[in-house]
Amino acid sequence: MIERIKGALSRCGIALWRINELTEETAELFFVRKQLDTRRIKDVHKYTVTVFRDVEGDKPGRGLTSVQLLPSMEDGQLDEELRGAYYAAQFAANPHYDLPDPVQAPPVEKAGELARAPLAESAGKMARALFAPDVHEDAFINSAELFISRSAHRILSSAGTDVSYADARVSGEFVVQCTQPEDVEMYHSFRYDQLEEQALSAKAEEALTFVRDRARAQRVLKSGTYDLVLSGNQVSAVLSYYVERSAASMVYARYSTWQRGETVQGETAGEGVELTLRATAPYSAEGIPMADLPLLHGGRLLAYHGPNRFCRYLEVQPTGSYEKMSCANGSLPFAQLKQGPCLWAVDFSDFQMDAMSGHFGGEIRLAYLIEDGKVTPVTGGSVNGSILEAQKDLAFSTERYLTARYDGPYALRLRGVSVAGQ
Repeated sequence: MIERIKGALSRCGIALWRINELTEETAELFFVRKQLDTRRIKDVHKYTVTVFRDVEGDKPGRGLTSVQLLPSMEDGQLDEELRGAYYAAQFAANPHYDLPDPVQAPPVEKAGELARAPLAESAGKMARALFAPDVHEDAFINSAELFISRSAHRILSSAGTDVSYADARVSGEFVVQCTQPEDVEMYHSFRYDQLEEQALSAKAEEALTFVRDRARAQRVLKSGTYDLVLSGNQVSAVLSYYVERSAASMVYARYSTWQRGETVQGETAGEGVELTLRATAPYSAEGIPMADLPLLHGGRLLAYHGPNRFCRYLEVQPTGSYEKMSCANGSLPFAQLKQGPCLWAVDFSDFQMDAMSGHFGGEIRLAYLIEDGKVTPVTGGSVNGSILEAQKDLAFSTERYLTARYDGPYALRLRGVSVAGQ
């Protein structure tokens, strides 16, 4: 199929191109309570072809368009799709930039049990890990979906790039329910790049605790300013502010004025943020070799990051696009972190972090009001904070939290955050 696509590109007169080949096998399990309801095996084999077209004018431009091709297509269909993509590329021109440097290397295999073991075996292990904490009478997992995927990637380009690598992921979602004294449900999702059985069991156990407390939560939260404790995915959401603001695309468009070497966290009496971008694959979709990239040290920006085009515009080495970050912070045990009056918000209807303004917030589904040595589960109200105001005094837990996209402290305490209550 690769040779057929190359032939079609030649017939269409397309000189600059990239081919991304994906072969993926996925095992899917669907549960109702603890009973397996449906099992599916899916195989996908597809090719994404990106064509580039140079546009003449006062200032040279370069446009691109991507199209997906299937092995079942006839040669005439390939030609038609590629001609259409090449025609469209002239209308999506950006200032000219050099394409990624060519790379040729032996195939890269992924280490670990998830990449080697049969899909059904890995799915069984993660399913058992998910349901292991489901032993309570008043709270239970009422449905779940589990996906184990193993994939092979190959990237070729007209410049001479030819690299390939293998990958494997586990992901899914589940709903926990408590029927008394109020019937409530809470949704959770997960994603790992290894067989993280212990992490998944801990997540399920915590979810069951939270839904039980949500069923008993009171609507007594008053409006005011609180020390806010966030945990789990909300911590990574807040920290994504620093990742997005340092992206080459944001800096080039001047949405971000951050400069490498400056302390972007400002003066702080708390912990200086320590962030590293983690390479979860050996190559980006553009064929750029990926490596771990230190991003912030003590709140000081060390690097820009992003796809080839924007890095070229900034005249920095292209890094590729990252999916995962790690945070090295963590100075206080969680029990100590939430001592003293605070609001530990654990579940939101839609928690968001706005990298443009620095504001974060969402509607509270479950939080714990901690004051005078008393812990009260509460629901209702909303959080409206600003990382620009709170970043001067951050405190992180020593306990860790792990997903496919985040490895860092489980919890974060921010001082003086506005909360709208009842």
